[in-house]
Amino acid sequence: MSNPMKLKSSPALLVAFSMVTSSLAPFVAIAPSVAQSSFSDVQGSWAQACIVELTQRNIISGYPDGTFRPNNPVTRAEYASLVGKAFPNAPRNRGAAQFVDVPSNYWAYNAITNASQTGFLSGYPGNVFNPTQSIPRAQVLVSLASGLNFAPSQPVANTLGLYADASAIPGYAQTGIAAATEKRLVVNYPDVNFLNPNQLASRAEVSTFLCQSLAGAGQFASVVPSQYVVGAAVATQRSQIVAGTLIPVSYTAAPQIVVAPNETVDLTVTVASDVRNSAGAIAIPQGSQVIGQLVPVNGGSQFVARTVVIGGQQYSINASSGIVLTKKSLRDTSLIKTLGGAALGAGASAIIGGVTGDRLQGSGNLILASSIGAAVGANQGRNLGSAIRDAAIGAAIGAGAAGVIGDRIITPKKVFTGAAAGAAIGGSIDRGTVGEVIVINPMSDLNLTLNTATTLP
Repeated sequence: MSNPMKLKSSPALLVAFSMVTSSLAPFVAIAPSVAQSSFSDVQGSWAQACIVELTQRNIISGYPDGTFRPNNPVTRAEYASLVGKAFPNAPRNRGAAQFVDVPSNYWAYNAITNASQTGFLSGYPGNVFNPTQSIPRAQVLVSLASGLNFAPSQPVANTLGLYADASAIPGYAQTGIAAATEKRLVVNYPDVNFLNPNQLASRAEVSTFLCQSLAGAGQFASVVPSQYVVGAAVATQRSQIVAGTLIPVSYTAAPQIVVAPNETVDLTVTVASDVRNSAGAIAIPQGSQVIGQLVPVNGGSQFVARTVVIGGQQYSINASSGIVLTKKSLRDTSLIKTLGGAALGAGASAIIGGVTGDRLQGSGNLILASSIGAAVGANQGRNLGSAIRDAAIGAAIGAGAAGVIGDRIITPKKVFTGAAAGAAIGGSIDRGTVGEVIVINPMSDLNLTLNTATTLP
């Protein structure tokens, strides 16, 4: 189903809100307001103050039996009538849509036409409006944000990080909800951290969204309990990440990474789960990228991160993993299995290939060694060093490099097709050196700890 909501600008001066008893008798108003202020089913409710405020202003009304029915849903037709009365001066920027399921004699025809023209509501494919469909919370918030001409001033991903269920927010609604959040229109009851964007909006919830819209416009002070209002301090709450915060990461290109003990290698990993700040808001969303390097430290290798990429924007961080000290010698026969799917650092490739001299200079890139491992596996009967050496040097030649192993000249005929084309193999190893490499398990060895408090814009 396509996006049923589109952002449009329209001024908001007054909000007039009435609910309906049925599709045949919409927007029943009962008087006097004194009676309406004492609905039997909202006494002690979390939304009571808001409902009373809107009732006293003749914005909302209840049912003839003296109830408000705060948990009842609101249909799209009812909401269309709502926004027409809420924003009577909204400019009509679009032509009138002819919805196949809204005949001219339908009770909300004029309201739906107006909501469409002013950009508060759109239809579905095939010119369908679905007037009796209950409207979800996400659509209400997008409608209010667009009608009030709100736009996010902060990165959308950062703002939505306030919600524990941000991943459930539909794509079409993300910008509008981010804007509504910044303007403090969003009310989440009972848990402020959960938006429940696809949950049907109740009469009480729509009332509180309206109360926040009116309060933001200066019509009256907010009467919604502050503990349920999201975004009171979005900029400051989401930006503070304290030192010592764990950043779990994943690296899916290979099950293991093999580097030389003295090697520095560029590495980019993915944040495996949401990272929250001290206020409980998501500061670094799952799926963000972390850029850094594997660097030699105390005889081992450590991942040091300097940059995190959130929503396409790069931010500086100072984080590091533990020091990895797991090593294997080329004489270790288990290395064949390790190399089968590992990512090799340039220095490790040089060791494995037995490269001599200083003509092969490392570029810091990791080489995916599936083809190298395949070559090794295909040569199980040969000397381990020879089998690995041929495969590794093949990758080196594929990168436009050349090397001499023993007394044999390595030619392009040794290149294994697809063996890390474009990667550079470097490092200088003395002829008499026995090769030793560090083996890193990305699943456990690369997780980061923030070294200093970090502020995200």
